[in-house]
Amino acid sequence: MMRCTVLASGRGSDFQAICDAVAAGTCPVELVRLITDNPSALAIGRAHRAGVPVTIIDRTSFPDRAAYEAALREAMEVSGAELFVLAGYMRLLSPETVRAFPDRMINIHPALLPAFPGLRAPAQAVEHGVRFSGCTVHFVTEEMDAGPVILQACVPVREDDDAESLAARILVEEHRILPEAIRLYAEGRLERVGRRVRVLSPATD
Repeated sequence: MMRCTVLASGRGSDFQAICDAVAAGTCPVELVRLITDNPSALAIGRAHRAGVPVTIIDRTSFPDRAAYEAALREAMEVSGAELFVLAGYMRLLSPETVRAFPDRMINIHPALLPAFPGLRAPAQAVEHGVRFSGCTVHFVTEEMDAGPVILQACVPVREDDDAESLAARILVEEHRILPEAIRLYAEGRLERVGRRVRVLSPATD
């Protein structure tokens, strides 16, 4: 079974969705570690309840970003994971870290990329008056939120939406498509062709 490490910074609801899918047998990976940069992250408690080991790499305990990222890369390597999932990990990875794990990192973002990359994506969607938003699972590349798209899900933006209400509906879709993307990766059904990702049909005996 493919070994998977999750990186998260906050409440960990996407991480919980992965844990639930693994427990239900619909996401065929072994969760070998949670790595967080935040000693107060609620994701830590979720990991303990799911029996997933936790590594805390507190950014404030390092003199600079380079030292922090070196420690992060070491923790990722030591975890022995074949796939790394950024599930609400709120730090931009350095090019050195991205290059260390080519095509082995995926990220969930609360917008229909390439629209609204970066922070405050649901708020950006509301401010721009778009009719639809959603979420995207994509491969991680050196450019922020710009990697090849694996899966997307769409939600309508309602007239009375604010950033919080839209984000809550997007989150429901995040919890659905992130475990699905992990499953496709673990089953070897994702093929990168340039900037496009093909989802291959299941293997047949």
